[in-house]
Amino acid sequence: MEMSKRFYITTAIDYVNGQPHLGHAYEKVLADVIARSRRALGEEVFFLTGLDEHGQKVQQAAQAEGKDPQQYCDELAASWRAFATKLNLTNDDFVRTTEARHKTVVQALLSQLHAAGHFYKAAYTGFYSMKEETFLTEKDRLPDGTFDPSYGEVVELQEENWYFRLKDHRQWLIDYIEANPTFISPNYRRNEVLGFLKNNPLEDLCISRPLARLTWGIPLPFDPNFVTYVWFDALVNYVSIPESRGESATTWPADAHVIGKDILKFHAVYWPIMLKAAGLPLPKQLLVHGWWQKDGAKMSKSTGNVVDPVAVIEEWGVDAFRYYAVRELDIGPDGNWTAAGFQSRYSAELANGLGNLINRSLSMFKRYRNGIVPARHDDLAPDAAKAMRETVSNLREYELQGALQSIWSLVNRANQYVDQTAPFKLAKDPAQAGRLDEVLYNLAETSRVLAVLLLPFLPTTSAKIYAQLGLGSVPAHLDAATWGGLPTGHTIAGPEPLFPRKDPPAQ
Repeated sequence: MEMSKRFYITTAIDYVNGQPHLGHAYEKVLADVIARSRRALGEEVFFLTGLDEHGQKVQQAAQAEGKDPQQYCDELAASWRAFATKLNLTNDDFVRTTEARHKTVVQALLSQLHAAGHFYKAAYTGFYSMKEETFLTEKDRLPDGTFDPSYGEVVELQEENWYFRLKDHRQWLIDYIEANPTFISPNYRRNEVLGFLKNNPLEDLCISRPLARLTWGIPLPFDPNFVTYVWFDALVNYVSIPESRGESATTWPADAHVIGKDILKFHAVYWPIMLKAAGLPLPKQLLVHGWWQKDGAKMSKSTGNVVDPVAVIEEWGVDAFRYYAVRELDIGPDGNWTAAGFQSRYSAELANGLGNLINRSLSMFKRYRNGIVPARHDDLAPDAAKAMRETVSNLREYELQGALQSIWSLVNRANQYVDQTAPFKLAKDPAQAGRLDEVLYNLAETSRVLAVLLLPFLPTTSAKIYAQLGLGSVPAHLDAATWGGLPTGHTIAGPEPLFPRKDPPAQ
């Protein structure tokens, strides 16, 4: 019997020449929400994240600290793994490109492409950005003859290298992107790539670095005087890990590569051509997110204008961080992190919105009915069904912000329902006991439905709501959000604050 294809999602792998920042956290949370939501939609999921550990920048950073590059990578890898845990990620594997399982696949792919005639050796004289590890041409110069400061130190090099015949595939790639409009999302990123391909010659890609200049890389299997260019090495992680696990047949192609806009060319131009040359299917979609600013300005360590995600999580909780990151910034545009914005969403939507709803609903349940669930009643059933339907639809389309808005429409409706029905007034009139039962059931069942819908986004909060309802662990499938799951006669455990009110953050 043929095994079914798993939903395969990846983040970009992060360069280990520093500590993780807000952009890394955002990308990982996006991918985790998607992975969790696909599991909740009933799919088998494989979620991969990890580290890119080769290249000149890593070699230089290690030397600056007086460390062996492997030791340097090992120490930083421990920090990055801890970071993934801090974000409450559910990744199924964690790749490090210094691992033998990855190197083996990279070298096999290099050998295959070399044997098929995709590489050639040639001399090069030109300019090289050490910071970006890329060759520059005359068209990269500014009008005054200099190069953009983003390239850092630019040196003139004369050396032999191995090249991958990219230009032969230019028209094929244009045709492929035009024939597959969802391959690059959002649309304006797709248009950027098409504009680049149509208006510029596609240069062949240098896929090696001479040992004389760089030793920290995977050796070329067909020429021991060279190591592999770090981007060729890094991109292969998406296939090397499923391959090393013996799971390529059920995993590749990736359903979604979640990446930042700064590495779009590597994923939308180099990677598809590499896969085509190797005879492998292309990933189904690139989900390209924007960058965060802080207080309307570019983040910069030197000016102190940064957001430390770990500090935010330690102060406010991981779910508050996850909520703000996903609710504030949809996949695609750039975003602006402000302390006031964070505080506002935390107070209005988490503490006063969701937290207050759950707390007062379950408090009244304990006070007026000793926590015992009355007969089912369906006042809010249509609202819950609508929220569930919209949430599922949004999740299928990677509209994570839209999904949260759908969920909060139910939060807001239920809070409105409390104000309209005034259960604390009903409780004072014995003749209204039946109506109070109905209202309390609707509030408790809405709390349960919200816990199921929130699981991909706020897993810790979701589990707390289910525990307060006395229901054990949260069901893994979104179908459990169907109205009527709270059984008559069940006893709820009682409320505890989900999002304690706090002072504004210092940053």
